[in-house]
Amino acid sequence: MIRRDFLKNSALASGAFLIPSFLKPFEAMANSELTGYKNLVIIQLSGGNDGLNTIIPYGNDIYYQKRATIAIKQPEIIKLNDMQGLNPNLSALKEIYDQGWMGVINSVGYPNPDRSHFRSMDIWQTGSDANQFLTTGWIGRYLDSNCTVNKDPYTAIEVDDTLSLAMKGTKMKGIAVQNPGKLYQSTREPFFKELVHEHDNANLNEDNLGYLYKTMIETYSSANYIQQTSKTYNTTAVYPNTPFAGQLKSVAKFINSGLKTRVYYVSLSGFDTHTTQQNQQGRQLKIYGDAVAAFVKDLKQANKLDDTLVMTFSEFGRRVEQNASNGTDHGTANNVMLFGGKLKKSGIYNNAPNLSTLDNGDLKYEIDFRDVYATLLDKWLNVNNSLVLNKNFAGLDFV
Repeated sequence: MIRRDFLKNSALASGAFLIPSFLKPFEAMANSELTGYKNLVIIQLSGGNDGLNTIIPYGNDIYYQKRATIAIKQPEIIKLNDMQGLNPNLSALKEIYDQGWMGVINSVGYPNPDRSHFRSMDIWQTGSDANQFLTTGWIGRYLDSNCTVNKDPYTAIEVDDTLSLAMKGTKMKGIAVQNPGKLYQSTREPFFKELVHEHDNANLNEDNLGYLYKTMIETYSSANYIQQTSKTYNTTAVYPNTPFAGQLKSVAKFINSGLKTRVYYVSLSGFDTHTTQQNQQGRQLKIYGDAVAAFVKDLKQANKLDDTLVMTFSEFGRRVEQNASNGTDHGTANNVMLFGGKLKKSGIYNNAPNLSTLDNGDLKYEIDFRDVYATLLDKWLNVNNSLVLNKNFAGLDFV
């Protein structure tokens, strides 16, 4: 019986789908002797965040000429240097910036940009060229590359109930865990538990039913490992009462409890600001900034900030000129924000966006996003970026 028919006809399907999305487990890491590993936290701002109203080029008059009603007024801006400053809704990040724990890379993008949410997000998540269609993500391929060269393969958690393309490899994938306690409880339901123990010593063939049973067995032990490890740490840090802050609080709990993973992935939506942008984006930026500030302070207090690097991206920026609805339409290049205790170059990494030389009204990218990825791979995750990105990128110098 093939796997598809089994799922279609068996009562097991109704039980298995009660479990939150999962893919590859943490079984191998439970016995790992890995020490001194570094954590990478990826934050995705979905919808195309307007970078020009996030890290504001207030020193350039063109910004105010192009955005007569949605530009942030100078007295409200939290100035970082003579040219750029923070949106006032990101005020919680000023202390983080002043401590040297925040960096900003301007004008990040890729050649021949795509303005579709779905296609551009695929490009960012897979690390592909604009005309290249990949079915694996860059983090998934990182996991694949380590599976072949390391004794104990690393893995990755997405704090959500579904797994992003970025986390899917050919041989290995991350695991989506929104609540480790609920995952643990789901795998301890009598029906699920009985099936696991019935087949835990079987000779499982991944080409048929064995694939499903093997996945169930691995998930059973993974749920136990995540639950038992993460509950050893009680969070005392205060976080805002938002779902996004809850995601980062979970990540901090995982990191501070010593869960042996390398990559965490979280997301915040609501950045597609075609109309009345200031209020909508302002709300989302405050949610983001307040949560990230709490997260960074939590890691610092637990002496984990030096071992953690946070990267924030969005699938594209917005057009330089506002539209007639007091919003902005889909654009191209954008800024990437970094956080961590070991930034080699904190603050503003490169020149502010060039607003005078545009590409059909859009910013021209100056840094390929894969050079950012290459830096994370080479200098933080310790894997040759060409094994993951399918070509070699020079990388940058922020760590």
